[in-house]
Amino acid sequence: MVVSENGYGKRSDLKLYKIQKRGGSGIKTASVTVKTGKLVGGRIVNADEIESDLFVTSTKGQIIRIPLKSISVLGRATQGVRIMNMKGGDKVGASTII
Repeated sequence: MVVSENGYGKRSDLKLYKIQKRGGSGIKTASVTVKTGKLVGGRIVNADEIESDLFVTSTKGQIIRIPLKSISVLGRATQGVRIMNMKGGDKVGASTII
C-alpha cells in the first residue's frame, strides 16, 4: 500500500513485484505525476490487517480515518485513488494503519 503527498493511495498485489538480484535497476510502484505528488508512505499489508483502518494526517493538521479494505487494489504503475482531499497548499504528512 502506498500514499502520495497530494492525497492519492492504492493497494497492489505483492505478486506484481518481481524479485531482483544484485544490479537490478528497481521496480516502479506508482505513476508519480504533478496531480499525485511524490510518495510519502508505503508498507506491506498482511491479510490479517485488511480489517484495520488507515489514518492519514496532513501537514496542516487535517486527519482522516478510512477502512483499509475500501482502498482499491490496482496495478503497480497506476496513480491510485483519491483518499484525502487536500486544501490550499496542504500535503500528506504521515499515514499509519491501526
